[in-house]
Amino acid sequence: MVFSGITFLYYFLPAFLLVYFLVPDKLRNITLIIASLLFYGWGEPRYVLLMCITIFAGYIGGIVIDRYRQCIWGKIAFISTLFVCIGVLFFFKYVDFFIVGFSRVTGISVKILGIALPIGISFYTFQLISYVIDVYSQSVSAQKNIVKLFTYVAMFPQLIAGPIVRYKDIETELSYRSISVKRVREGISRFVVGLGKKVIIANELYALITIIQNSGEKSVLFMWTYAVATGLYVYYDFSGYSDMAIGLGRIMGFTFPENFNYPFISGSITEFWRRWHMTLGGWFRDYVYIPMGGSRVGIVRLIVNIIVVWVLTGLWHGAAWNFVLWGLFFAVLLIVEKLWLLKPLERTRIVKHIYVLFAMLISFVLFNGNSVKEAFSYIGDMFGGSLPISNSYTLYYLRSFGIIIVAAIIGSTPLVKKFYLKLRGKLPENVSGLVEALGLLIIMVLANACLVDGSFNPFMYFRF
Repeated sequence: MVFSGITFLYYFLPAFLLVYFLVPDKLRNITLIIASLLFYGWGEPRYVLLMCITIFAGYIGGIVIDRYRQCIWGKIAFISTLFVCIGVLFFFKYVDFFIVGFSRVTGISVKILGIALPIGISFYTFQLISYVIDVYSQSVSAQKNIVKLFTYVAMFPQLIAGPIVRYKDIETELSYRSISVKRVREGISRFVVGLGKKVIIANELYALITIIQNSGEKSVLFMWTYAVATGLYVYYDFSGYSDMAIGLGRIMGFTFPENFNYPFISGSITEFWRRWHMTLGGWFRDYVYIPMGGSRVGIVRLIVNIIVVWVLTGLWHGAAWNFVLWGLFFAVLLIVEKLWLLKPLERTRIVKHIYVLFAMLISFVLFNGNSVKEAFSYIGDMFGGSLPISNSYTLYYLRSFGIIIVAAIIGSTPLVKKFYLKLRGKLPENVSGLVEALGLLIIMVLANACLVDGSFNPFMYFRF
């Protein structure tokens, strides 16, 4: 079940919210847990038990760590709980990847296990890992109420694709959260905007990407169109889903962290990763990079730290070599920026943005490839090879998808938000409220038309 599906929008969500708002405050966590298990079990019934066992391990581990922190049993509980969380993630996501690698390196044929990837496992295990580390470092106290910890990890808005919410961010709201008309209105607005980004823009871009991938009439211009469409698709697909998750959280009384902040306006790759998937970047910074010494080390150690973090970031996105190379690609760029390039970039106005956009387009092609060979083939085609610069096939699809591409480019900048805020500031409050409601209604009508009429409704981060 996905947020942008008819089943969720018109059956699951209305039924859940009706019950959630009617039950007493003390039963809302239980209601949310039951709904989350139904939501998760809709697509992954066999892995509901796995998620429950992992959460229970984190719950017991946290209590033991908190109680015996000053002695050896606390350390044993800490290491054991991390081993369970990381072990579950490794087994289900990476074991076949390493088996294939072992077979290729040694020449010994080992049969892969063929394990299906549980949806959302990268997100809920990371949340549990951060919780356990925070308990051990005394950043938070262990949660004695298993219902509250279960609610934190399993709540369906952020279960499948984040944002990665840390326990300390919503610790208070797990016990008491304020639900008001204002917060519900803000949550609905955020959800509808995210739905529009996902269904109206991302799904259309995915259709164009599929056409280009299956085309036998490629050109250099067509492949650059593919790169642009892929970058925009990933952004609108994931940021749209994040917006919907944040909006749902707000409706229910939770405040989830922001995940995107107009990354395409960045003037460096360093800045880009402070604006893109911010909860993941913050997670690796606080739980991997800084404990390794961060930037306060020698040059050699700094390079090692960056490479380790970005190889892990690549692997987090998927058990495939193109993700490892994608991570290394950013590691190299970030190392070069930290050692030599950041200050020269700051003195430029346009060049720095061209550099970032160029690097990102290359990275998205590598990221979206089904294999390293395919990704490198597409990147090579972007720079010529035997392809023509353009052809009639390319021009036809540019005309067909031109409006959506231009709209997506404009929408990825702060221009739309600035225009909206300026317009709202000039209108009376009741009129601006009416305009906003009308805008949201138009988005809902268009999104529903796309869902009823369209066949493309994928979600990229189901792969992770």
